[in-house]
Amino acid sequence: MAVESIATARGIRTSAQKAGLVCELIRGKNVNQALATLQFTRKTIAREIAKVLRSAVANVQQDEAFSGDIDRLYVLAAYANQGPSMKRVRPAPMGRAYRVVKRTAHLTVHVTEKPSAIVAAPAVDAPKRPRGAKPKAKAKAKAKSASKKSAGARKKAGGGAKTTKKTAAGRAKKTS
Repeated sequence: MAVESIATARGIRTSAQKAGLVCELIRGKNVNQALATLQFTRKTIAREIAKVLRSAVANVQQDEAFSGDIDRLYVLAAYANQGPSMKRVRPAPMGRAYRVVKRTAHLTVHVTEKPSAIVAAPAVDAPKRPRGAKPKAKAKAKAKSASKKSAGARKKAGGGAKTTKKTAAGRAKKTS
């Protein structure tokens, strides 16, 4: 069973769009690769996402089912949701005021353990077909015959195309 953990930082002072761009960089990567990517990313929000990622790794390590191998951990999901926005007013020319929206974001990182590779033993009872031999085509032949039967049934039921003709009085009349 794979061990999974979630860490969230709420109310981070950046927009969700800017944080989402950095989250895309680490999604699906190994935890060590993700931390290295965040370390060399030239965005301020990368430091905050690195903190959340380290917190998620610490949460996984607290689980009793965790194997202890951090190299098997990877980022399952990383996303930024929009948080509450602070509205402020800035003076503008001619006695007017401009509205300033100071956005916040909620950062979430899901970390999970890659399942160990389980190799299935080949079935001994089933004979293999020789190399180069074509597979049997039973399913295709049955599908063709079934479609021919259904087309014949439609013709018998009178499902032909109907057309409309205008009469001399200008009304539409259906003909088959």
